[in-house]
Amino acid sequence: MAGTLDIVKNGDIVMDAVRAADHDRYLSALYAPADKRGALLALYAFNAEIAGVRDRIHGPLPGEVRLQWWRDVVAADGDAGTGHPTADALRATIAANKLPKSAFENMLEARIFDLYDDPMPSRTDLEGYCGETAAALIQLAAMVLDPAAAPGFAELAGRAGCAQAITGLLLMLPLHRRRGQCFVPADILAAAGTTPEEFVKGEGGAAAERAVVAMIALAREHLNAFEKGAPALPVSLRPAFLPLALTHAYLDKMEKASALRRTAALSTFGRHWLLLRHAMRGWMPL
Repeated sequence: MAGTLDIVKNGDIVMDAVRAADHDRYLSALYAPADKRGALLALYAFNAEIAGVRDRIHGPLPGEVRLQWWRDVVAADGDAGTGHPTADALRATIAANKLPKSAFENMLEARIFDLYDDPMPSRTDLEGYCGETAAALIQLAAMVLDPAAAPGFAELAGRAGCAQAITGLLLMLPLHRRRGQCFVPADILAAAGTTPEEFVKGEGGAAAERAVVAMIALAREHLNAFEKGAPALPVSLRPAFLPLALTHAYLDKMEKASALRRTAALSTFGRHWLLLRHAMRGWMPL
């Protein structure tokens, strides 16, 4: 009961944090049942916090200290508050829904990569990163919504998370290149005829464009696999997967205009329409 009260008590602050930092997930959470919404927003606020550590804290080592603070939040037992609304809501959500702490620990471990400028070694490493971050978040949200049904859709969550995360990385390509980060795997870059160093410096030319096309194709591969299985999703789990309603549209935009130079955007109306349609009808059989 105390956990539920902590979620409610910090609800407005957590909701505002998600609305500001991750508007697509904020909108998707609004389609969840009212009694599940606070827990979903706590998960999404936590994700926004750890995904944004590099933007708020300058230097990898202070960033690692911050991630360690979140590890301590997740690991702690008991009702003692931290004074941090998202941390308190997250701890309450974990306790109230019996969520596996190991999933959060893996998310935090994966986010260490964000703090440094090391290139992503391979497609396999990229998919592992996506699995520990976006896919894990989807599966945790599914466990909140329907703990009985969620385990049966873990593989679908993996596909969905890879599609969503790779699309998100493509959306952030201009920012990542400006600060010297390369999430495009080195083996994909090599196959396209360039290197991580050339890619982040904007020296890859046509090879860099080919690498982006390959990344879009990889995102679509996972999205197609998700959409093939998505019609079987029960209504109870739809809100956890609902951000995928926007992924197809983002990829379409990026195919029409280079993701290297500008960030693809969807209109407010377009996002609301896609989310509403999929919330009401789900994913129709392909």
